[in-house]
Amino acid sequence: MPELPEVETVRRGLTPVLAGARLSRVRINRPDLRFPFPERFVERLEGATVERIDRRAKYLLAPLSTGETWVTHLGMTGRFTLDGTLLGEFEEAAPIAGKHEHFSGCAVRDGAATRIGYADARRFGFMGLIRTDQVETHPWFAGLGPEPLGNSFSGAHLVEAFAGKTQNIKVSLLDQRIVAGLGNIYVCEALYRARISPLVAAGSVSKARLETLASVVRDVLNDAIAAGGSTLKDFANAEGGQGYFQHRFDVYGREDEPCRGESAKAGGCTGTVARIVQGGRSTFYCPSCQRK
Repeated sequence: MPELPEVETVRRGLTPVLAGARLSRVRINRPDLRFPFPERFVERLEGATVERIDRRAKYLLAPLSTGETWVTHLGMTGRFTLDGTLLGEFEEAAPIAGKHEHFSGCAVRDGAATRIGYADARRFGFMGLIRTDQVETHPWFAGLGPEPLGNSFSGAHLVEAFAGKTQNIKVSLLDQRIVAGLGNIYVCEALYRARISPLVAAGSVSKARLETLASVVRDVLNDAIAAGGSTLKDFANAEGGQGYFQHRFDVYGREDEPCRGESAKAGGCTGTVARIVQGGRSTFYCPSCQRK
């Protein structure tokens, strides 16, 4: 599933086309994705002007001139196309045309029209329309924690959120109520960079190490955004480009490969990346660098 950097990359790709544009020729090709499209969805979008493209956690939000916000979650294989351009290359085949394109429309701006399409082969994504003044209290958003790239996310926040928590820190960081938008890939990478074992109880990690972790989380996400996202399997960005952060992962997807870290020993860490399962998700880490 696309994670925060991937969704942010799509947001940045869509902004030059959609921000300030008027929507026209809107159509949907089926009644639902993961959930049914909102009532009168086409009618409510038609003629509306997109004020900007925002992101909250893994959601794309487009506030409209009508007082509503168009919300999209990409699910696993959701992707936007611009003028029919394929959204990058994929490791797994996932058609974007024909029956797999479920939404289309035109963004009209400065006299020019750009065709926008949304395809979702697995249909785990969804779209909604929410009154803009009610977005923060909507069930999709009301329980979300702070943005990891925002000012509210800090070591102090993690200290408070993890107080007395016996659950391992890896699964705790995936709790969207604690921090919004973090996913499996970048949690693995952040814990590795912070040299924190994914097996330790969240409440047992010192304030100093949580301060380091908060800083590292920002670094990992910013690095991925700068690289265009990870582009694992079906993900690609809205400008047709492919992200390359996946080629620089320190631990994710590198089971049984040599650790890339340094240690007190000359020549660096001699450990090997291991894979375990936590909370139903694969965890990759170096048992030598990330000791309990």
